[in-house]
Amino acid sequence: MPSALFTPLRLRSLTVPHRGWVSPMCQYSCHAEAGEGVPNDWHLMHLGSFAAGGAGLILTEAAAVNATGRISPLDAGLYTREQAAGWERIVQFIHRYGAVDCKVGAQLAHAGRKASTYWPFSERAGSVPESGGGWVTVAPTSQPYDGYAAPRAMTEEDIRGVIADFAAAALRAVEIGFDTVEIHGAHGYLLHQFQSPLINTRTDGWGGDEHGRNRLMLAVVEAVRNVIPDSMPLMLRISASDWAEGGVDVEASVRLARSAAERGVDLVDVSSGGAVAHQSIRPVPGYQAGFAERVRHDAGVPTGAVGLLTSATQAEDIVANGRADSVFMARAALRDPHWWLRAAYELGHDIPWVPQYQRAIPRHGF
Repeated sequence: MPSALFTPLRLRSLTVPHRGWVSPMCQYSCHAEAGEGVPNDWHLMHLGSFAAGGAGLILTEAAAVNATGRISPLDAGLYTREQAAGWERIVQFIHRYGAVDCKVGAQLAHAGRKASTYWPFSERAGSVPESGGGWVTVAPTSQPYDGYAAPRAMTEEDIRGVIADFAAAALRAVEIGFDTVEIHGAHGYLLHQFQSPLINTRTDGWGGDEHGRNRLMLAVVEAVRNVIPDSMPLMLRISASDWAEGGVDVEASVRLARSAAERGVDLVDVSSGGAVAHQSIRPVPGYQAGFAERVRHDAGVPTGAVGLLTSATQAEDIVANGRADSVFMARAALRDPHWWLRAAYELGHDIPWVPQYQRAIPRHGF
C-alpha cells in the first residue's frame, strides 16, 4: 500500500510534497558581527541539510517580530531589511536544493515575558540584564516567569503595536519568498501568555474571560491573514494544554482553533506546555498526538502533530489513521538530517535524492 506520510498535502494554493515536516528549532546563533537577529551561515547549513535530506516543509526557528520579542540576544528576527536579506538567501537555497521540491515557512513570534534570556548553551541562566545586552520585557501583567526578571505590563498602545509588528513581519516573509507563515501562539510566549488564565489576569478587553484572553491571538491571526496573499496558507502553533491546574486545556484549545480557522488559519500545529514553571508533563513517545487528533476532529481544521515523534512507522500511523494531517520532526531531524530519506525507504516509498547523494541510494538495506 502507498505511504500516507509521503502523500502530498494541499493547503490553499500550496502543495507540500509530503507530510513529514521540520519543526521550528531555535539555534541561538545570530552573532553580533552579522547584525542583530540576522540569520547566517549556520542557519543556512542547519535548514539546508533538511532540504537535501528530503523534508517536505521546513519551518524556521522563531523569528521575532520586533527587537524586544527575541527569546535571547542571539535569536533571529524578521523586523529589519538585513534580517530579511539573511532569510531570503536561505529560502532561495532551500527552493533550489530541496530533494523533493521542499517548501519553507517563517515562524513569527514574540517571547513576551520569556524574552531577553540567556541561550541554553550559555554558562548562565535566567534573564540577561540591560547592562549585558538584555532589555525590559513586556507581558500581559508585571508578573514574571519563575526565575526571570519582571516584565512591564503592556498598554493598549503596546498591544496594538505588536499586532502591527506581526503583520509587518508577515509581509516581509511574503516579499522574501516564503511559501507559508506560522504564528507562534505556544510555549508560554506572548500570545500564549495572553491566552492562559494562569498568566493573564487583566481586567480590560484583553483579559478577563476566555474571549478576552484569546483576543490578541485572534487579532494577530486576522492582521496576518489580511496582508498575506489569499493563495498562501497560514498556520498557527498552539499549546493545547498548560499541564497545570486552572490553565489552558484541550477543550479551550479546540474552541480557539475553531475561531482561528474561521479567521483564515489553514492548519493548527498542536504542541503543549511552556506557560508556567510548575507544569507537570510526563513526556512519552507521541504524548501530544492526542491533542492534535482532538483539535482536528472537534474543530474541523487540519493539524500537525509534534513531540517525541521519531520513527517512520510512528509518523505513518498518525497520518494513516487520521490523527493529524502532518508530522513535525525536531530532535529526530537533528540526529539525522536525512530522516525523510530513511523513513521513505523503511516504508517502501521512493522519494527523490539530490543528485550529489544519489550514489548513496540504498540497494541492500539503509
